[in-house]
Parts: sequence; structure tokens; C-alpha cells
Amino acid sequence: MRPAKVARGPVLKAEGTAVTDSDFLIIGGGIAGLSAGAALSGLGRVTVLEAESALAFHASGRSAALYEPMYGAPSVVALSQASAETFFAVPDLLKPRGLMLVASADEEEAFRHEVAAMALSPIGVAEARDAVPVLNPESVAFAARGDQAWDIDTDLLIQAHARTIRAHGGTIVTDAAVTGLARTPTGWLATTKAGEFGGRLLINAAGAWADAIARLAGVAPVGLQPLRRSMARIPAPGGHDIARWPMIFGPGESFYAKPDAGALIVSPAEEHPVEPHDAWADDMVLAEGLARYEAMVTEPVSRLLASWAGLRTFAPDRVLVIGPDPDEPAFFWLAGQGGYGFQTSAAVSRLVADLIAGRPPALDRPILAAVDPARLRS
Repeated sequence: MRPAKVARGPVLKAEGTAVTDSDFLIIGGGIAGLSAGAALSGLGRVTVLEAESALAFHASGRSAALYEPMYGAPSVVALSQASAETFFAVPDLLKPRGLMLVASADEEEAFRHEVAAMALSPIGVAEARDAVPVLNPESVAFAARGDQAWDIDTDLLIQAHARTIRAHGGTIVTDAAVTGLARTPTGWLATTKAGEFGGRLLINAAGAWADAIARLAGVAPVGLQPLRRSMARIPAPGGHDIARWPMIFGPGESFYAKPDAGALIVSPAEEHPVEPHDAWADDMVLAEGLARYEAMVTEPVSRLLASWAGLRTFAPDRVLVIGPDPDEPAFFWLAGQGGYGFQTSAAVSRLVADLIAGRPPALDRPILAAVDPARLRS
């Protein structure tokens, strides 16, 4: 993977008006854009453009907020594991959560597969019920546990990256949806409703809108697909103290349930292809997912405290897209995070900075090849 080239030049002008200029113009104020911006802020001036009125508004703000380093394709797992040292060094960023896989008698094959894939330890149903008393012994035939999962304080990460960018003289602009992109002799000019912004290198961290941003720039898209995932927040089942319960999920991610501030988040874990938009929960899909959850517990869901949805955006091979575009090296892809954006962010942001600075990345060559945008242009 070749490093991106950053051209140098004077402050850009648009119709006689000075444009806010930077070395690195990042489109997208979620975890991808902000962590990359923080990593790049020591190399030059950063400008982050966020379309919404707040940072981390879409996928980043609707994350399950779990660091689960065994989750995903091999290259994704490698990025997650490479983030561990950074995450564990940040006070109060991670808190132990753990995982529990539960399955019915007719799900044994899928259960065995996931136990092996995620390095879980099978346990008896009685032991599972000691940890999660609402599990139904009449429907739960198999259970397994793993300790390799931690809650992430996502707001802590978002705010820390934003502070780093600003501390190095960078700019973060909200309510700045990009409506036009033009190539200039020294880089790019982005038109937004908040004004015009110039940058030597354009970093596309626009999440579900990343292919649309590419089209605006005259760059070929890479085939990103946003997938909707719905979630419901319900009261703690049976009035139990659920603070120490693990995250519970079914084989094939048929549902998951995760404690959150005294309540339980339950998701059908669906992946419905949609166009980029401000997502909302599908009531029917949510009801089906809640039914799958209810089938494994003794406490019915009597009411919802809230419901919402997010978009998890994947490349066709479900691996992140990181690096300069093979046809336009001043256009840098940082997209396709899917459900792995937070848990890979430490390693990914280091990789972005290494590639742009022309430094040898610490990651193995197969990982670099797996995330290279060029793989999607064959």
C-alpha cells in the first residue's frame, strides 16, 4: 500500500473569499474521523466536517459500545487486538462485561461453531443461570462464556479525540454537510452549508455516506452497503440487578442483550440493506428479535423504554477500507467500519497516520493488503 501524497500550497480562495484551509480535510465526525484526526494532528492542521449538529450522531452514537476483539473477519480481529494496548492504558475507558452464548437444542451445530470461532468456554445451564437468573432452563440447552469483552466509554473516546484535534490548532465544524467537492491544484475544496473548506488531502470518513462522498469527488465508489440494526431498551428483567450480567447472544447473532445503565438493550441484530439515512427501528423486526430473546428467558418483555436503529456500513468482503484511492491518491478512504469502528479505532488511526506520513506500519502485510481500497477495484 503506497503512502498518500500531501501537496503543499497557498490558502485556497473561492470567489475572492479566503477559505478555511488545512493539511487534512476529514469528512465525518464519528469515531473514524475523529480518531484519525487526533492521530494526524501532530503532522499538520486538521479540519473535520460533520454534517449533523453533534459529533458521533449516526453509527458512532448508536453503537453497542463493546470491545470484543474476537469479533469479525481475521483482519478485523487483528486490528481490534492491535488496539488493546492503547485502550487498556486509558483510565476508565474499559470495564469488564464478558459474553454468554445461549442456544436451544436444535441450534447445537451453530453453537459449537461459535464456541470455536470466538474461543468461548462451554458451561452448564445451571452455571449460566447462576450468572443470568432469567435464562429459561426449558429452552436453553447449551451455554458458553468468555471474558474477552469490555464495555467501552465511547463518549470518553470521542471527546478525547476532539480535544486533541483542537489542542493542535485543528478545527471541528458541525452542521457542515458537504454538498460539493472540487479538485484544485493544491488539494480539494469542499462546499458546505457552513462555508467552504480547503485541504491538501481529503479523508473520507463519512460512514454510510462514504460512497456518496466519493461520487461528489469524482472518485469511483467501492461498493459500501449500509445495513440497518434495530435496538430496544427495556427495564431490567424481573427487577434484577443486572450490572454484572454478561452480554448475551444467540448463535448466528440471532439476537443480543446487553446491560446498560440499569436497563437492558435488546437487538434482533438484523442486517437489512438500506440507503444512507437517519435510521429508525423497524417495529416488526424489533418484535421478532424480542421474541427470539423472550424464548430464552423466563421474564416477558412488558414495555419498551426506548427504541432506535443505526447503520453499520460494510464493504463487500466485510473488511475495513483504509488507504489512498488507487486512481486518486489525494483521496484517502477510511470507511466500511461496520460494527467494528470503536474497537479497531486505536490501530486504524495509527495506520492512517503511518500511511499518510510515509512511515512503515506496524501491522503485517496481509492486514495491509486486506484493507487496501485497491482490492475492491479488480
